[in-house]
Amino acid sequence: MKKSLFAVAALSAIAGAAQAQSSVTVYGILDVGYVGENVRYSGPVLATSSVKTVATPGQTPRANPAGVEKGTSNQFSSNSQQTSRIGFKGTEDLGGGASAFFTIELGLTPNNEQAINTGGTQNRQTFVGLKKNGIGAGSIGTQYTPIHTAVGATDPGQQNQIMGDIIYGAANGYQTKNDANSGSTDNYTVRANNMLKLQSEKMAGFEVTGILVANNSNTSQYSNPQSSVQPTNTTNTGYFGGINNQNGWGLGVNYTWQKLLVTANYQAFTSKNPILDNTANVARVNADGTYKAATTAMTTVGGPVAWNQSSGGTNVQDNQAYVAATYDFGILKAYAQWSNRKVSAQENNNYYLKRQAQQIGVRSFITPTIEAWASVGNGKYQIYGAGEPTSHITGYQLGSNYWLSKRTNLYAIYGAFGSSNVSPTNGGNAISTNANNYAVGVRHTF
Repeated sequence: MKKSLFAVAALSAIAGAAQAQSSVTVYGILDVGYVGENVRYSGPVLATSSVKTVATPGQTPRANPAGVEKGTSNQFSSNSQQTSRIGFKGTEDLGGGASAFFTIELGLTPNNEQAINTGGTQNRQTFVGLKKNGIGAGSIGTQYTPIHTAVGATDPGQQNQIMGDIIYGAANGYQTKNDANSGSTDNYTVRANNMLKLQSEKMAGFEVTGILVANNSNTSQYSNPQSSVQPTNTTNTGYFGGINNQNGWGLGVNYTWQKLLVTANYQAFTSKNPILDNTANVARVNADGTYKAATTAMTTVGGPVAWNQSSGGTNVQDNQAYVAATYDFGILKAYAQWSNRKVSAQENNNYYLKRQAQQIGVRSFITPTIEAWASVGNGKYQIYGAGEPTSHITGYQLGSNYWLSKRTNLYAIYGAFGSSNVSPTNGGNAISTNANNYAVGVRHTF
C-alpha cells in the first residue's frame, strides 16, 4: 500500500514538473458592432469600382469629368476596433535559461458563414523560435514587421479599423481598414511570410529587432505558363528564365527612459519577376533576362504594386520608414508619429508612388472605466511626372471605450478623412474626397 502511494506521489511530481516546463495558451478576440460610412467626392469619377484617396498611375477618369458623387453604407459588421482572431501559443523550458516557443494565429469572420477566414488573411501569424535569457530570441515563419509592432506601441487609436488614422491607413484609402489585414496598409507592410526575426532583450533601455525575408527561385520561367513547350521569344510571349524573388529586410530600435518611449524603424522589400507585367501584355525583360528600358505601358498600367504578404508586389522596390515617440504624463499619454513610404518600379526608379504622413494624439482614462483618445494628422501622396503631382490628405479620429471588465469593453469611434488635388493619372484631372466613418460595438478578448 505504501509503495503504491509512493508511486502515485512520484508520478504526480513528474507530471507537475512536465506541466511547469511546457505550456500552451489559447487566446483570441471577437469584435462585432454597427458600422456606418459616408463618402463624397468631386471631379472626374474614377473608372474603378471603388474610389481611392490617391489615384495610382493607371486610373483614368470617365468620359464626363464633372460632377459630385455621394455614397453611404451602414451594416452590422465586425473588426471595427480590432480584427477578430483565434490563436495558440506555447513555450517549453529547455533548461539553462533557454526555451522554445511557437504561435499560430488565424483570422476570424464573426458575421460570415465561414467563421474561420478562408482568404489570404487567415494566416495572421505562424512561427516557431528559440529564446535565451539575457540575449534575445529568434523565430522563423509568418510574422509582423518591425514597423507594425512599433505602430502598435505608439498609435493613439491602437490600430483600430476606422478611418481618420493617417498613419495606420487602409489599403483602399479612405475606406474602412479591414482590408489592411492583407499584409499591407497605405503606409507600411504589416506582416511577411518566409521571415527570420531576431529580437534582443532590453539593455540600457534599448531593444533591437531585425528581420530578413527570403523567397528566391532561380528557375526557367515562361511568359505563358499554360504552354508545355518553350514558346517563341517575341514581344508578348517568350522564354526568359532568371530570378523570381520577393525579399526584404528591416531594422527597428526602441529606447525607453522612464515614461518616454522613442522608436525608429526602417524596412525595405524587393520584388523581381522577369516575365510579364501583371496588368499589361508587355514583356518586362529581354531574352537574356535583363530588364528592358521602362516604358509607359510597363509602369503606368496599374502602377507600382506595393509589396505585401500575399503577392510580394510586382517588380518594385518598396522602402518604408517610421519614427515615433510617446510620453506618459500620468493623466494622459501623448503621441507623435511620422512615416514615409516610396514604391519604385524595378525597371526605372523614376517611376514611383510616395506617401508621407505625420500625426499627433492623446489617450487617457477619464474615469477608471471610461477611456478616450483623439488624433489628428496630415500628409501627402506624390507620383512621378512633371511637377510631381501631389495629393494632400488630412484626417482625425475620436474614440472611447467603456470597460465592463478587463476583457470586455463597449466602444464608439468616429473618424474623418479628406484628400485634395488628386491626379488619377500623370497630367489627369483633379479629384477631391471627403469621407467619415463611425462604429459602435463590443469587443471581448480571451
